[in-house]
Amino acid sequence: MGQKKEQTELTVDESAFPRIHELGGYTPTSCPDEFYNCIAWAAAVSDEWWAPGGVWPDNFPDDHSVESLIKVYEHHGFLRCEHGAVETGFDKLAIYSKNNIWQHAARQLADGQWTSKLGPDDDISHATVEALEGPAYGSVVQYMKRPVRDQPPTSPVTKG
Repeated sequence: MGQKKEQTELTVDESAFPRIHELGGYTPTSCPDEFYNCIAWAAAVSDEWWAPGGVWPDNFPDDHSVESLIKVYEHHGFLRCEHGAVETGFDKLAIYSKNNIWQHAARQLADGQWTSKLGPDDDISHATVEALEGPAYGSVVQYMKRPVRDQPPTSPVTKG
């Protein structure tokens, strides 16, 4: 892995999220960083790009189906759940999809806000999961939760 670039310009493309201001807006929380993505960030990992062909557990389906992503998160201790309401003692995430292909994942913060990594671009906090629904990411199709951990999760094994 190379060195991280010093980037100071925020790059949120608000046109990709037509309801973001209507649903509470957003706050940039970091500048662009190409070394991790939303899938890893939703599991609290900020130094890996989780995707088929990159960092992905061995012997897991390497398609981009929602079910494959659910299996990866289950591998890291998450369980399916019915809603995104705050539950004390649990980390939660939301999976976004278009046509059963995952597009994005967001993680719930302790205060009920959500945090998202926008591809290689910024991290943002946003009030609701619905704020990012639309043409870019589709809609939330699954919530998952796991007990809060004292240590960061382990990384999946890189496919060779």
